[in-house]
Amino acid sequence: MTPLVAPAEAVRLRPVPDGRIAFLAARTQLAAESRARLVARYGDCPVDQAALIVSLGGDGFMLETLHRLLGRNLPVYGMNCGSVGFLMNPFSEDDLPGRLARAQEAVLRPLRMHAVTATGTVEEALALNEVSLLRQLRQTAKIRISIDGRVRLLELMCDGVLLSTPAGSTAYNLSAHGPIVPLSANLLPLTPISAFRPRRWRGALLPSTAEVLFEVLEADKRPVAAVADDTEVRNVLSVAVSEDAKVVATVLFDPDQGLSERIIAEQFTT
Repeated sequence: MTPLVAPAEAVRLRPVPDGRIAFLAARTQLAAESRARLVARYGDCPVDQAALIVSLGGDGFMLETLHRLLGRNLPVYGMNCGSVGFLMNPFSEDDLPGRLARAQEAVLRPLRMHAVTATGTVEEALALNEVSLLRQLRQTAKIRISIDGRVRLLELMCDGVLLSTPAGSTAYNLSAHGPIVPLSANLLPLTPISAFRPRRWRGALLPSTAEVLFEVLEADKRPVAAVADDTEVRNVLSVAVSEDAKVVATVLFDPDQGLSERIIAEQFTT
């Protein structure tokens, strides 16, 4: 498998061609008004002609933007016009070209989900945060977990289980009591969601080259859905997940506020 990546973040000055910034806004009044002010000041161009994208909204819209641009090799600079804003920079109309030129890069590699459903349908999707399996009904799910072709857990009874990217380790993974992972660690957290048996299993840290297979047991009685970020596939029988080293997303952050720093700082938040 292709070796992982170069360093997760690097600092460099990047020239920003005049008129080649595309501004994308979430479907909120605040984001729309912010976009109008920025476009009036700096101009705008279509996405397919842009050298750089500015995403205006919250973390959800940033993920939506990154998914839209996967494979396009366009860096994305987010400005917070939403709520949480973990992936965003503070909003300001001033000196945008200067901020973009000084921005740090964070290179993200998504997980690829390959799901087989009860009807034999095969669904694929990419996830920048996590791939999760979730019970669909009142009964717990039963899931067998194999890593690189070797069964590691014969039967996990749970509400669900997820495999997270380092960037996504501060999201659903952290809420499920999984570990936060630095971008440079080349590790993927595997985290149970409300495990019933084995009760004390807290998950695992896997190398980023790992190929994970989830097999749903008693699928007729205990149906399970698989979710890759915002793509849901219901009634799955098996879900294979691995990092897709050929696809990248580049996110830009203000100096000293890069994603690696934010992930480290999150571990000391009380």
